Amino acid sequence: MALTLDYAAAVAALSRLEGRGMKLGLDGIDALLRALDEPQRGLRGVLVAGTNGKGSVCTLVESMARAAGRTTVLLTKPHLLSWCERIALDGEPIAEQRFAGLVARVLDAAARIDGDLGSPTVFEVLTAAGILAARDSRPDLLICEVGLGGRLDSTNVLDLGVAVVTGIALDHREQLGDDVAAIAAEKAAIIKPGTDVVTAASGEALSVIRAAAERAGAASFTAVGDAASLRADDLGRAGVAIAIDDPPLRVATPLIGAFQARNLAVAAQVARVLDRRGVAIPDEAIARGAGAVRWPGRMQWIDGSPAVLVDGCHNTEAVSAMVAAARPLCQGRRTVAVFGAMADKDLADMVAALHPLTTDVFFAAPASARAAEPGPLAAMWGPGAHIAPSVASALAAAAETAGRDGVVVACGSLYVVGEALDAVGSGAPRLTRTG
Repeated sequence: MALTLDYAAAVAALSRLEGRGMKLGLDGIDALLRALDEPQRGLRGVLVAGTNGKGSVCTLVESMARAAGRTTVLLTKPHLLSWCERIALDGEPIAEQRFAGLVARVLDAAARIDGDLGSPTVFEVLTAAGILAARDSRPDLLICEVGLGGRLDSTNVLDLGVAVVTGIALDHREQLGDDVAAIAAEKAAIIKPGTDVVTAASGEALSVIRAAAERAGAASFTAVGDAASLRADDLGRAGVAIAIDDPPLRVATPLIGAFQARNLAVAAQVARVLDRRGVAIPDEAIARGAGAVRWPGRMQWIDGSPAVLVDGCHNTEAVSAMVAAARPLCQGRRTVAVFGAMADKDLADMVAALHPLTTDVFFAAPASARAAEPGPLAAMWGPGAHIAPSVASALAAAAETAGRDGVVVACGSLYVVGEALDAVGSGAPRLTRTG
């Protein structure tokens, strides 16, 4: 008898799997997909890897595609408030019961697999569920965010036609390697024969990715900012704008932070590549989709007394970029941070990168088994550090410290951001339609 689950039971099952941790490698996902009759076959779209910016590029490309009238399935991770956010159909998070049905189908298939391969990780279950959703919906494009690395990530079973590596920085060194070249090689392993490749990497990482594309027999290779002349304008709380010379294109997005200019340039190039591949996305749709995109939890400003700025910066490079973007937004206002992170991160470097933003930080652990304890983080910070029992209580205490005219910045992990958004009552995040 086939397994049936309601949404609450599906969430409980995923939570139990989450406690098992991760298992790098493709054997498990390959076995799952065989048991599900190979739903990945025939899917076309974009697979996006990189240290930072993956989610922003995915949601930008998805919005551009929908602005052109294309149908889409978008797979991102992690979620902020609901597991359903991880599978979006034409810009809307999947319905709870449909999500539960997909999880039940995957777990039912896993139960038919002998041995250890029949004990999937939460990442394998969600990857398979997202692929099933795409097979069921048959969209024009599947746009998928890679999880950890690339070579051994469960999403690497996909050969969608376009491969993206946003950029490379040091993160997850225990799994991916201790230097930029090693990490770039892991992420470039998503490139397959005949794919079109787009990257914003530079320096040594760019050389590694270019060489990987040549070895794989990629159909084309574009280094944004290398092959195209790019000018960027930081518009503050209005977002960013870029101008590309060849062919000419000016496009703006409400995504905040100068670092989003790189992601916007990558997304625009990906849309042009898709257009050449026969998925019509004209430049007008690129501009309209970029202007309509919403990506909750990423440099998201929430007006209030005090204002709240949330950002899911989850490694040292991302924290530095967030601080550079936040300082002018918070200028002249008392700024207090709420910070939490996962224990497997370079915590000392992340804390150090936060210092130019504020003197006062409330440290709290989000509700994740992987979360770092706040005590050691506070010790790394020194004077001005405070410890709170939860993200919600940290947010309340930070708001009192900042005052009505101040700003509270919640950051360090998307888990922190999700709990902060829940605490301020912003409601469930959603992707806004372009039409």
